[in-house]
Amino acid sequence: MNQIDLLGRHAIVTGAAQGIGRAIATRLLESGAQAWLWDINEAEVTATAKELGDNAHPLRVDVADTDNIDNAVKTVLCEAGQIDILVNNAGISGVNTPLWEYPVDEWRRVIEIDLNGVFYGCKAVVPHMIRQGYGRIVNLASVAGKEGNPNASAYSTAKAGVIAMTKSLGKELADHDIAVNCVTPAAARTAIFDQMSQEHIDYMLSKIPRERFVRVEEIAAMVAWLVSEENSFTTAATFDLSGGRATY
Repeated sequence: MNQIDLLGRHAIVTGAAQGIGRAIATRLLESGAQAWLWDINEAEVTATAKELGDNAHPLRVDVADTDNIDNAVKTVLCEAGQIDILVNNAGISGVNTPLWEYPVDEWRRVIEIDLNGVFYGCKAVVPHMIRQGYGRIVNLASVAGKEGNPNASAYSTAKAGVIAMTKSLGKELADHDIAVNCVTPAAARTAIFDQMSQEHIDYMLSKIPRERFVRVEEIAAMVAWLVSEENSFTTAATFDLSGGRATY
């Protein structure tokens, strides 16, 4: 494993109790960072933080609740004094059904968590990064946001929005030492699969030339470099982890 230097950095990772978020938090901790683990499941994120060690700090946070996010940011700043890294990872898949049959309430729920939740997190954290003159933000999108998966219109739409938001924010912050990038993984076998039909899982696998799902550790490795000081030039960019699926 390549060693990324994050010593002295304070990171927030959303959706950190399990899966991709947990893997990212683990890699940042191994690189020397203090990691603030945000997740809506308080019991699970507390247990995860205990397993990851003293430098992992759990907070129960609903990324769709702006007041909750603002209070969580205040807590981190009060205890850490700075926020150097923000990884917006929390998300849900939504139901698998054609667009014309998609329940309106479910559509709104997916957009609120997967797209608006990223906006809320960035909106709350960026002013502090500007004041301190440094920051690294990585948003977790998906190859579905580039290609559009059938029977996953809400998820695909939300992730496309995350890509566009990343590009806009990266340009807005280009004259600061604040890099904003996103990664677009193919599917990883995590608990989010429990929300999907087997037909949809099989479809996603069939589209990956490497003929396997991405490992969460592979996503964490890319994120670790993107949030490091070494990434001093690249911003407003999209990084594929699609196993050869994405062609642009």
